[in-house]
Amino acid sequence: MRVQFAPLRLPLRRRLQTAAVVQWVFSFLALAQCCLLLFLALLLGSGWLLAVLYAAWLYLDWDTPARGGRRSAWVRRWAVWRHFRDYFPITLVKTAPLEPRRNYLFGFHPHGVLVAGAFGNFCTEATGFQELFPGLTPHLLMLPFWFRVPFFRDYIMSGGLVSSEKASAAHLLGREGGGQVAVVAVGGPPEALEARPGALTIRILGRRGFVKMALQHGAALVPVFSFGENELFHQLSNPKGSFVRAVQDRLQKVLGLALPLFHARGVFQYSFGLLPFRRPIHTVVGAPILVPKTPHPSQEAIDELHKTYLENLVQLFEENKTRYGVPEDKHLHLV
Repeated sequence: MRVQFAPLRLPLRRRLQTAAVVQWVFSFLALAQCCLLLFLALLLGSGWLLAVLYAAWLYLDWDTPARGGRRSAWVRRWAVWRHFRDYFPITLVKTAPLEPRRNYLFGFHPHGVLVAGAFGNFCTEATGFQELFPGLTPHLLMLPFWFRVPFFRDYIMSGGLVSSEKASAAHLLGREGGGQVAVVAVGGPPEALEARPGALTIRILGRRGFVKMALQHGAALVPVFSFGENELFHQLSNPKGSFVRAVQDRLQKVLGLALPLFHARGVFQYSFGLLPFRRPIHTVVGAPILVPKTPHPSQEAIDELHKTYLENLVQLFEENKTRYGVPEDKHLHLV
């Protein structure tokens, strides 16, 4: 394979953008492990008292990720996130007003490999969420496992990440006065295994938990489609029935985590590595589907709302696809 190296002379802004994405990829792939090793090093070394004090704090703070988290406006506005945004770039697109007196459940599609669009739009202020949707506070739901890692949990909560357990979503969507947005990557880890350039597979037909949650709390459902999300990485071929896919599916069931074998570009060359390609991401927020509060919804009511949500999601995609680089003859594949 012929390696294509990056030019030696590049504008400083490009260097800063790449550095911002390097730290983001590191945070996704290795920061949690580093935080765990740091805690163990403190516990087994001369910093044992600090580790014990943190463990006591962790015990007292254990439920915070499921109680709205602990966001930091300062962290969300770090300059590094603006460089991160401009690397792709990422754009948040508003198609309809959202009233701050309601609570909302955003269904984010597709998951992609590392949910770059969801992170950039809902865990930072780089794309102007507060300006586009004044009075609303977004919370991106993440697997509960990550909130058990010392130090790492505090960092991810500062950006607005919260646990994806049911109690966490219920806490947000049941908040009196409205203004809360729970963002759910509906396809979950399994959908990440489908993420590759050109892929339009959405795992949603058997997923009704988010619809039931919206009904129970009367939260408006909002479909969100992130064009370009699947264009950021290639994956090792893993068709259904292959050995690679069988191992991935097994690990996903055991660990609850998707392990896509992805690759894209490097820091100083464009031929291989773990950094995403520079591809534009347009995250389009659809119109809200108003939902009546139904504490004990019937299966019929859940199925009907799920059907309405699918129709709105497909409509959102079809109305915007050619504007954001998807050919007219391409359609969503719902599974």
